[in-house]
Amino acid sequence: MHLIAKGTAMPEPLALEVLWAIFALLLIVGACELFTNGIEWFGRKRHLSEGAVGSVLAAVGTALPETVVPIVAILMVGGKGGHDVGIGSILGAPFMLTTLAFFVTGLSVVLFARRRPSGLAMSVNTRVLRRDVATFIAVYAIAVACARVPFHWLKAVFAVLLVLGYGVYVVLHFRDEKGEPEETHELRSLYFGWGSLDGTPRLRYTVVQTFTALAAIFLGAHLFVQRLDHICVQLGANERLLALLIVPIATELPEKLNSILWVRQGKDTLALGNITGAMVFQSCIPAAVGILFTDWELSPTDLASVTVALVSGLVLYLSLLRTGRLSPFVLLLGLAGYAVFLLVAFGG
Repeated sequence: MHLIAKGTAMPEPLALEVLWAIFALLLIVGACELFTNGIEWFGRKRHLSEGAVGSVLAAVGTALPETVVPIVAILMVGGKGGHDVGIGSILGAPFMLTTLAFFVTGLSVVLFARRRPSGLAMSVNTRVLRRDVATFIAVYAIAVACARVPFHWLKAVFAVLLVLGYGVYVVLHFRDEKGEPEETHELRSLYFGWGSLDGTPRLRYTVVQTFTALAAIFLGAHLFVQRLDHICVQLGANERLLALLIVPIATELPEKLNSILWVRQGKDTLALGNITGAMVFQSCIPAAVGILFTDWELSPTDLASVTVALVSGLVLYLSLLRTGRLSPFVLLLGLAGYAVFLLVAFGG
């Protein structure tokens, strides 16, 4: 079963599918630039902390593309094939965030070191990041443990607890006061800041720009996944590979690109919070959907991805706890976790 719905048009020639995929990538890149600019101005106008902007607003906004894939697969496609794709996509998101997204962010710090105000040093709110990562480890472990719960009603209870837990997490972030150890950065002019004579855009313009960017991100991610699925069909790629690896790589692009943009500007709390906040969101909301509407049985390959994600998160948490700072070289270890999973999943 592939994600191509019955009754839709047949895939285009392979070369044309590749061109469409490239167009979708360019759309996502441009939309992410709009989104990061808009969400920063929204946070500034509402006097929100960088933790709330990065870990909640940006994380939830850019998590929409990878959230819609499993929900559509589970609730609309249905059946064993739809459930397999849904579960694979749900588990693939935290795996990609804790491996490739960490690696890309750490690599960006190294590559942009000469252009960044702090160089190789990462200026982050370690309290915010510790809370994010600790929450992720706890809720993801609970979600995975539900696979061993024998009663569906008890699984439903845990699913509700995950949703409520995310609500508590959001409240804690919005209670953070502005002016913690994070710095106040200069913001570039709002792209949609029409008529802003003093350089300060009106709130409604920041909202319009942010939602326009979200719509473009959603459209670009949907188009990219669709074209990538068509390419996989023509090349005969494995469905499980699509669900667990290929789809999350595509749909996690907004988080990766937003983080690169913020890292380049030296806004490290926003960059890391965008990833760690998405980790928490993916482990609560999409996981709750999977627990409620599928049998939530995890294969050995699924468990391998879960183990890598939890270990990667634990390494980051222990580093923050022990040193009180974040090194980009710790983030680079994410690539090693990704490589280990590939060896286990396909070498075995």
